[in-house]
Amino acid sequence: MSTKISIIVPVFNSCSFLPKLLYAIDEQRINNNWNLELVLVDDGSKDNSFEQIILLQKQYSYIKGIKLSRNFGHQVAVRTGLQYATGEYIAIIDDDLQDPPSILPGFFDYLNNGYDVAYGVRRKRKERFFKKVAYNAFYRILQKLSNIEIPLDTGDFCVMKKVVIEKMLLLNEKNPFLRGIRAWVGFKQIGVQYERQARAEGESGYTISKLLKIAFDGIFSFSKIPIRFITYLGLIGLLIATIYSVFVITLKLMGQLPEKGYATIILLISFFGSLTLICLGIIGEYIVRIYDETQNRPHSIIAETINI
Repeated sequence: MSTKISIIVPVFNSCSFLPKLLYAIDEQRINNNWNLELVLVDDGSKDNSFEQIILLQKQYSYIKGIKLSRNFGHQVAVRTGLQYATGEYIAIIDDDLQDPPSILPGFFDYLNNGYDVAYGVRRKRKERFFKKVAYNAFYRILQKLSNIEIPLDTGDFCVMKKVVIEKMLLLNEKNPFLRGIRAWVGFKQIGVQYERQARAEGESGYTISKLLKIAFDGIFSFSKIPIRFITYLGLIGLLIATIYSVFVITLKLMGQLPEKGYATIILLISFFGSLTLICLGIIGEYIVRIYDETQNRPHSIIAETINI
């Protein structure tokens, strides 16, 4: 295959199984005669992942290594890698072999046949029950709330033509949600079903807080519904307050208003107090993102590079 291929891999605490990943990728390179560039982005690993990348680069000369100065998060690490990709076809895969390199040739065939993007649609997930339920619910909520159509059960695993990457990088968002950006830029896209594998070894670097951050980035970056929901809540609250006021005034005029109203007052204060806090929280999420954008900080800081 004469077309130059770039594969972007965000790396986090993957020292022990990076050799397995490289072996699997190199096997596909040889079998398919790829002109390959492999960009490994170490996202502030606590182990010796970057030292492993240095050793692997001596064996696989097509490796480009990038070490970030700290952990900036999966999405930022991938975006950083995309900035250094020079191939005409660019793939994004995770470092844990859950997205098997063996199916990449089939994905690239779609680009050869006129598509600009081929993204993976997870047919099965070998995850714990709670995680599977949470992921399933998130994608469906996101699709309902989003201003654009973001395909269900898709992650960052995909292959894209260079022109798509160039347009994605024009969106200089400080909290990037790449699968949403990929859908937003458009072009001719196709979903390809595959069975996601279990991790090669170890535990996922995705903690609950990191997963929630990605979920919030997806919802608040591509939906105006949460902020509009506040207006609807306000209208519902006003309707409830109006009906209750009419009810109280009627009882007062009829002389039937009981002296004891402590419980009612507490319930109303609690209800509207909670409603106010929820609304402030939603507004705060949008304000935080505005604040991040106005600071105009770089997405990441690169501490060291190899072969770049």
